[in-house]
Amino acid sequence: MIPKSVRILGALTGLLFFYLVFLVLRAPSPGSAPKDKLDTWTRDPNLDPTGEPPEPLWRADDYAADNADSPRINATLLALVRNDEVLGMVQSMTDLERTWNHKFNYPWTFFNDEEFSEEFKRRTRAATKAECRYETIPKEHWATPSWINEDLFEESAKILDENEVQYSHMTSYHQMCRWNSGVFYKHPALADIRYYWRVEPKVHFFCDIDYDVFRYMADHNKTYGFTVNLYDSPQSLPSLWPETMKFLAQHPEYLHENNAMQWLKDADRRPEHNLKANGYSTCHFWSNFEIADMNFWRSQPYEDYFNHLDRAGGFFYERWGDAPVHSIALALFEDSSKIHWFRDIGYQHIPFFNCPNSPKCRGCVTGRFTDGESWLNGEDCRPLWFKYVGMG
Repeated sequence: MIPKSVRILGALTGLLFFYLVFLVLRAPSPGSAPKDKLDTWTRDPNLDPTGEPPEPLWRADDYAADNADSPRINATLLALVRNDEVLGMVQSMTDLERTWNHKFNYPWTFFNDEEFSEEFKRRTRAATKAECRYETIPKEHWATPSWINEDLFEESAKILDENEVQYSHMTSYHQMCRWNSGVFYKHPALADIRYYWRVEPKVHFFCDIDYDVFRYMADHNKTYGFTVNLYDSPQSLPSLWPETMKFLAQHPEYLHENNAMQWLKDADRRPEHNLKANGYSTCHFWSNFEIADMNFWRSQPYEDYFNHLDRAGGFFYERWGDAPVHSIALALFEDSSKIHWFRDIGYQHIPFFNCPNSPKCRGCVTGRFTDGESWLNGEDCRPLWFKYVGMG
């Protein structure tokens, strides 16, 4: 006969399991969800006229670079970049300075796992009136963790290679994904910084933005802003969703009642992705553009989640990127109404665009999602975000 204590433990375990299932399947609370949901995707919303987000908005008054009493808040433009990428970085800076930062003069913070060259510093300083900061990543922040087995990494990379997953053997790429996922905001240079706008080399900005985007985030209680929303390669992250479910089973209290679980679990639009990714749609915010509040990454739920994933080893044994890791965490642990589509910011990272219909935009074809092959249009995951969450 089974002892009573074991029966009680089994019953409690069963109850915990069914409670977790209830939380996972629960529909988000309607009270805080945006009302502009798009149930049926018939045309790109970027074809409709696009204006600025709602007031209050801070305009470019008293934002001079040398004004110590300016309305700037504790925020920075942030780039992880190497010395040999200086020309691509300057091109990105030139676009963003022309369209936005020459009016607001937020500082640029550059990160590298090596010392920046004098040429890099000279060229980037020449591209802006704002302050430029050059930071070296501590070796312990960049290095492969001690618990990663090198032989297993090499064997796993071969499997990823066979599945046509890019950069599988490139250790530095895996290190970069891990750093961007859960280490960058721990750098001492960011200790007093709350908001950042991530900028990569060789990206383009097309539209004049006449308000302080960081103030917008703060005043409207937004945690994260995106422009492009994509499907990921399911072959690169087959265990990410199962590991996430393990974590949720341990921490059901972290799941926000107004979550975006349906966006993460959708199996209707790309069923083969959901199948190969073991229950994950692979939808994610393309994080080469992100405007975010680092208090979310510094929160206990995210720290615990990142540490769980880090110990699982998928940043090296698979190719977990910072985009799906950030996106899953935001969709589960944050109020989805605090995630904002910056539809008015024209943006391109090859081969995808965000192209608004606005007189403030130049050089961007309205409504264009890609200038690559036609099949790339199927990689757009915005229809699911707008269906389940909205266009707020």
